[in-house]
Amino acid sequence: MRILYVSEVVGKSGLWCIKKQLPSLKKEMKPDLVIVNGDGTTGSYGLGRQHAGYLRKLGADVITGGDCIFFKKDMVAEIDALPYVLRPVNYPPESPGRGWHFANAGGRKIAVVSMLGHAGFSRVHSENPFTSLNAVAARLSEETDFIIVDFHSGATAEKQAFFYHADGKVSAVIGSHARVQTADERILPGGCGVITDAGRTGSRNSVGGTAAEPKIREYLTCIPDWSKDAWEALQLQGVLLDLDDSGKTKAISRIGIECADPPQQEI
Repeated sequence: MRILYVSEVVGKSGLWCIKKQLPSLKKEMKPDLVIVNGDGTTGSYGLGRQHAGYLRKLGADVITGGDCIFFKKDMVAEIDALPYVLRPVNYPPESPGRGWHFANAGGRKIAVVSMLGHAGFSRVHSENPFTSLNAVAARLSEETDFIIVDFHSGATAEKQAFFYHADGKVSAVIGSHARVQTADERILPGGCGVITDAGRTGSRNSVGGTAAEPKIREYLTCIPDWSKDAWEALQLQGVLLDLDDSGKTKAISRIGIECADPPQQEI
């Protein structure tokens, strides 16, 4: 079983990378399932309904979110009608949408889970991800041995602890949110494939995928500014997972595919 995880798509440049590289990447790597983190797709923070459909059209089987999943009002209104778009599973039960999705791929049923950490998020308050994982893994393992978790957290320490807590319970835990690809992909003793952060899809010469100047001004003034996309050194980043028949990870590797600049009129 082969699974391609595409790291957080950031803004228009991230969408350009998906449009130009994902179809050929699927032909080359032949994944059974494609997971895309869409938490920064619309305006660099959040995911709009139209962009969710566009990512689906371009080849995403499942789209995971994070702390920004409800930043766009149309997603709040329509997420219930989009079974392939996930909000964190440890959000309150009153939240719209769903936290996991079963996909049939490669002759298997695969569970994809979105989960939010506690560290680094002041605007949202989720349930404890550690206790939530116990319940979620027990529930999903009744139907499948193939469970992939996108763990969205702002702290390396929380991610590392979560990895070892998840080992033996799920197939893989892919860290997201930092938008910086780490070089620590590995397989834990219980067969869980992990990476602290899978990175971002968009500009590498940027601050989390957005232009540096507005972000510098934000730190100088304390006025949030996500207004300007970055377009230098475009790259599709992610992780490729190979799972054995028991649902354990047998190989995990980072992906970084360069993307040519778009025509000026499309920026």
